[in-house]
Amino acid sequence: MNPTALTIKGLIKLQTPEQPVRPIVNWRGAPAYKLARLFTHKIRHLAPLPNTDNLENTTDLITKFKNTPILPQFTLASLDITNLYTNIPVTETRDIIAKTLQENILNPQTHDELISWYDTITKQNYFANNKKIMIQKEGLAMGAPTSGLVAEFFLQNLENTHLAHLTGKQNHQILPICRRYSADLRP
Repeated sequence: MNPTALTIKGLIKLQTPEQPVRPIVNWRGAPAYKLARLFTHKIRHLAPLPNTDNLENTTDLITKFKNTPILPQFTLASLDITNLYTNIPVTETRDIIAKTLQENILNPQTHDELISWYDTITKQNYFANNKKIMIQKEGLAMGAPTSGLVAEFFLQNLENTHLAHLTGKQNHQILPICRRYSADLRP
């Protein structure tokens, strides 16, 4: 492998009326590409996510809700996160992953090594555009093999933290089914 500066391209989001451009970074030539793939593989086995019931598409959602009774006191919510990867807080997510690893791994050396890998991977937020190196200062790297899984750790923590608060509201009950579409997490 010959590491190279990552390149960026734009894909038009045809499904959106305004048709904004989605930036995509090709991570295959990144110095940390193989480490990122190995990190993703190790984390999936050593600290599996608790909620892995994601949706494939709208039809899958309809099929899964078909036999679910929806009563008047239930509240259905749909959330869409704009620019997901670039809005994931890297430091907070590191703490979430470190805690999850600590709960699942008996060997502190493995824990520390994986967190060190996380730090190396998340600092690879750069790309070349018109022969200039640009640095992405916040969020996860677009196109990194780890970004989908790392974002999922943050989102599940967010759900577990805040859904418990929402279910305590009077006169409403959150339907205890949480579904998410995530193309990056399909096996």
